[in-house]
Amino acid sequence: MTAQAFSEDELAIVRRAFARQMMCHAHRPHAGLEAAFAVEPRERYLGPPPWRMASPAGYRDVASTDPAVLYQDVLFALAEERSVNNGSPSLHARWLAALAPMPGERVLHVGAGTGYYTALIARCVGEAGRVLAVEVDPVLAQAARANLAHLPHVRAVAGDGAHFPEEDVDVVYVNASVERPAPAWLDRLAAGGRILFPLGVAGEDRPGGLLARTGIGIGLLARRRGAGDGILAARAVGPAQFVRAESETGALRATPDEREGLRRALKGGGAEFVRSLRWRIPASPSGTWHAGPDWSLSYEEPSRDEP
Repeated sequence: MTAQAFSEDELAIVRRAFARQMMCHAHRPHAGLEAAFAVEPRERYLGPPPWRMASPAGYRDVASTDPAVLYQDVLFALAEERSVNNGSPSLHARWLAALAPMPGERVLHVGAGTGYYTALIARCVGEAGRVLAVEVDPVLAQAARANLAHLPHVRAVAGDGAHFPEEDVDVVYVNASVERPAPAWLDRLAAGGRILFPLGVAGEDRPGGLLARTGIGIGLLARRRGAGDGILAARAVGPAQFVRAESETGALRATPDEREGLRRALKGGGAEFVRSLRWRIPASPSGTWHAGPDWSLSYEEPSRDEP
């Protein structure tokens, strides 16, 4: 006999408990983010049942149509054929708490999927803020526009995330694995702005397999001190595995030499000691963890004496 589905009042209690549990993973308090987890219905962004749950062994149907089962720290499929999921709530709780979006800020969200984490960000910045959600998959982008219609300060578009933002922003949140940051993300990051993106390379897998479509790497958080500052404070925020970003310009893909250098750096370890991101200035002569043609990650703390 199938259990009776939870009422809306009961679901509200489930969401509040879920929010408290996810914020236990955040390592720092963020009242706005906890409140967002507590009120935003995850089921709105997953479509009708049967829902498909992701696991290391693949996908399987969820044996329930009660939305209460969605309030777990698990991934649910959005586009199963491409391994695109509604990502881990605990990971996003950690990363969004580290980014700390605040009321009134302007945010770019790249890889928005159907909009669940965009909605959490939007609730953090409030109606005085602005959120631009970009999703490369037009079907998912269309779903995001419909799902986010109750948040008038959010704009969801289908497009290449490497082309955005077109105006300065305070926060850039990227939910697709890249081999290098897009120039627009750093050029348009305002003073005091923060960017968090998964930096990784494809895993070793059969062509077309899951790892070949996924970037294995780290999450990287960087903060700009002053306007136009080319040296940003940076740190790794833990391992990350996201579907690889798609960009028609190739702006998010490294050169072959740069890619191999990143692969060696990731395999060699030491990302936890990264302290700065250098943008459009020469790499540090010593203490560099990884370097590309116009950017690098260094073990050195930012110094205000540097350009």
